[in-house]
Amino acid sequence: MRLATIRTAEGTRAVRVDGDRYVETGFGDVGELLARDDWRSLAESADGPAHAAGTAGLAPVVPSPGKIVCVGLNYRNHILEMGRELPEHPTLFAKYADALIGPYDDIALPAESDAVDWEAELALVVGATVRRADESRAAAAIAGFTVLNDVTMRDWQYRTAQWLQGKTFEGTTPLGPVLVTPDELPGGVRPELAISGAVDGEEVQKSNTGDLVFDPVALVRYVSTIMTLRPGDVIATGTPGGVGHARKPPRYLADGGTLVTEIEGIGRLENRARRS
Repeated sequence: MRLATIRTAEGTRAVRVDGDRYVETGFGDVGELLARDDWRSLAESADGPAHAAGTAGLAPVVPSPGKIVCVGLNYRNHILEMGRELPEHPTLFAKYADALIGPYDDIALPAESDAVDWEAELALVVGATVRRADESRAAAAIAGFTVLNDVTMRDWQYRTAQWLQGKTFEGTTPLGPVLVTPDELPGGVRPELAISGAVDGEEVQKSNTGDLVFDPVALVRYVSTIMTLRPGDVIATGTPGGVGHARKPPRYLADGGTLVTEIEGIGRLENRARRS
């Protein structure tokens, strides 16, 4: 099943994606839908007003998650090619909901940064309340997967040893276009999907989500040890090699530039960078 959040004249609506139609589920957004214990059956049986499917009007698939937990250094080949040892534990940081934009919205390039970088990522969306989850509960708590680009202000990220300030600038992080439930993906809750990123038509990142050091189930287990995960929370699982900051010379997003982020079986984000 595929779910999305669309914008209408009356506000946002959670929809089921049926081919070329968006069918309203009766909820304001996907996060609100997931808060119901029976969200799956409600979404499957929904027969609300239908809209023609398209790229216009798509909001972040979860517009206001209570938590956005991000993971750094999580692609095996990228870590090894950099000459580092594989980490024993996930590197975690956070974003806030104000950073999120829709899958086709403009990325706000802040006037305060000259080093705006890209990070294509698989994101999981939580569909049940869990704390200290074992493997089976962690797997069951994954509602589905979507696409995120962790657009990062590198000059702000590295001002201090803490990354937060470079990671959550307002209006910079596309999320969507849809949530796809694990049963529709190869590998299920541990999906093995081609992931790529392109800047101004040039492919700059290419990998497979099967190369994650800490897979989605392991991440739900780890994060839920620290805090209660709730429906609609998002975990961004990390980015493969190919970011602009690591290039020689470094390369960053420019005003008017395009950023395309794609994951096989889920969809693509298409965003233009605009100086704010």
